[in-house]
Amino acid sequence: MRQNDTFANRPVYLNERNNLLGIEEHMYILDDVDKPNVFRNMFPYSEVPKIPFNDRIVPHDMPKDIWITDTTFRDGQQSRAPYTTEQIVTIYDYLHKLGGPNGMIRASEFFLYSKKDRDAVYKCMERGYEFPEVTSWIRASKEDFKLVKEIGMKETGILVSCSDYHIFKKLNMTRRQAYDHYLSVVKQAFEAGISPRCHLEDLTRADFYGFVVPFVNALVELSKEAGIPVKIRMCDTMGYGIPFAGAAPPRSVPGIVYGLHHYSNVTSEMLEWHGHNDFYMGVANAVSAWLYGASGVNCSLLGIGERTGNVPTEAMIMQYASMRGTLDGMDTTAITDIGEYFEKELDYPIPPMTPFVGSAFNLTRAGVHADGMMKDAEIYNIFDTEKILKRPAEVSISNTSGLAGIAYWINKHFKLPPEKQVSKQDWIVQEMKTQIDALYADGRTTVMGEDELVKLFRENSKDGRCSLNFFDL
Repeated sequence: MRQNDTFANRPVYLNERNNLLGIEEHMYILDDVDKPNVFRNMFPYSEVPKIPFNDRIVPHDMPKDIWITDTTFRDGQQSRAPYTTEQIVTIYDYLHKLGGPNGMIRASEFFLYSKKDRDAVYKCMERGYEFPEVTSWIRASKEDFKLVKEIGMKETGILVSCSDYHIFKKLNMTRRQAYDHYLSVVKQAFEAGISPRCHLEDLTRADFYGFVVPFVNALVELSKEAGIPVKIRMCDTMGYGIPFAGAAPPRSVPGIVYGLHHYSNVTSEMLEWHGHNDFYMGVANAVSAWLYGASGVNCSLLGIGERTGNVPTEAMIMQYASMRGTLDGMDTTAITDIGEYFEKELDYPIPPMTPFVGSAFNLTRAGVHADGMMKDAEIYNIFDTEKILKRPAEVSISNTSGLAGIAYWINKHFKLPPEKQVSKQDWIVQEMKTQIDALYADGRTTVMGEDELVKLFRENSKDGRCSLNFFDL
């Protein structure tokens, strides 16, 4: 039958998702172009990439079950010194604690290239945790598939570059050649009894209807024939994805998720988003993927990853709680444990202003804020950070902290009960402020350190006018 006849005789079918009769509007076949389509109108290279809109709006379609997967030991290890086996196992334990008993951190992927990597895999698997499931990321070769099988893994990631930037310029192939090569690799995985997780690299610069949809359709058919599931990881490799409704492909995250749902029949549990933060859109894009129908979002602890990093795991945990109204068993205090481990044990510097894990994320330097927090911490603290993260709100003391800041610091530092807490009117608070102001009048520019404040308090507490005694505290 000719192609036109096929298109004209598109079947009408019952859509079980919405119980309405549907008809395929388009037939998506591989467009084997002679020259690469690099969407120069959107990606001029000598200019900032552009965001065109076509105002095609797709509906929200959040799955019943959503979760996080982890790439700390894969993408997260590509931008820092390699972890030791012991460090990997410790972090894996933290991931287990953080994800909780319901497996909200569903899986974690590992390299298998070196003995060190494989040793870490074996030791993590020996933990016996149901979650995170230990999965792999390998080169697309028969030897590596055998290795995955021998280790006892059910699933592995496979890189399938899908933009013309990669197909033509990196692989020196045509779309047809890449298409055939990738399918042959997936067949090898099926023959080895391995469930492939196909990483659609550089998806947000790819010809979605001319390559991606036909290729994924072929993957789905192969999966049905083999009786083995295939997962689709949507990779925003360069961070070009856009969460805005009505944005045009290939940058539209809602459009990508909707398209793979409706034109390739990929179910939510088989769809996973992997994003980068080059344009500060990492978290927004991951949330958008959830909203429009992907069950999984792929993250790394602290967002560590290639270039500007991945989507931070801790960020998506908070987004999950915000959108679902529950943590579903996740232990958010582990976020603080993880931050401290990375800084103290791995010598990884966390910028102080980093949400949830930075040393200054819930610290105020403004006197008016401290005054408000003395009345009620909720006024200037984002939530009960002491309960949720084991991180009570703090005040940093300088010439801008005011009397309220000093009083707040004394009460919190010495953990004073309500009946012993000082106020702005207390003599020691006013005396410490006078002495601190004098330091800044003499040219000081840095905030007061904890040791300095303790020393200052100790010296002033000896005065008979002080209601508190340092040594009693």
